[in-house]
Amino acid sequence: MINVVLFEPEIPANTGNIMRTCAGTGTKLHLIKPLGFKLEDKYIKRCGAGYIEKCDYTIYENYEEFVSKNKGTYYYLTRYGHKPHTAFNYQNMKENIYFIFGKESTGIPKELLQKDLTHCMRIPMNENIRALNLSNTVAIMVYEALRQQNYKDLLFEEPFKGKDYLEK
Repeated sequence: MINVVLFEPEIPANTGNIMRTCAGTGTKLHLIKPLGFKLEDKYIKRCGAGYIEKCDYTIYENYEEFVSKNKGTYYYLTRYGHKPHTAFNYQNMKENIYFIFGKESTGIPKELLQKDLTHCMRIPMNENIRALNLSNTVAIMVYEALRQQNYKDLLFEEPFKGKDYLEK
């Protein structure tokens, strides 16, 4: 199972976008406190566009609680990682994989990263920026894992207007 972990997220619009991505891909979301907003925040609801209730998420008091309740392979997204996100194999659908993202202002604490340098990764980019937007980074990672799993349980055709919509 694919899991997204937000370590102390600060910006409600990012979390709302991420909730929508998780709802649309069947990805479990884990939120680690403190949160920089309330989940009832209008910005989360606006960015989630009414799909938040379809998002499977859990909130944790701290990182230690999250770790104690979730077993699997942890992957850390950090601008300090030395391996690209595509260097890892996410094909084992029986394995719980957790993509861990840090807070928007400071990322994942160095102490956590140093415990597992093997699984620290970076999405390649040029020197013009420090990092990509958090919700964009989450989407890149979720869809890379789904691509490697041949988009398991996702639809290849639009379900509402029908597969022949463009031909009509």
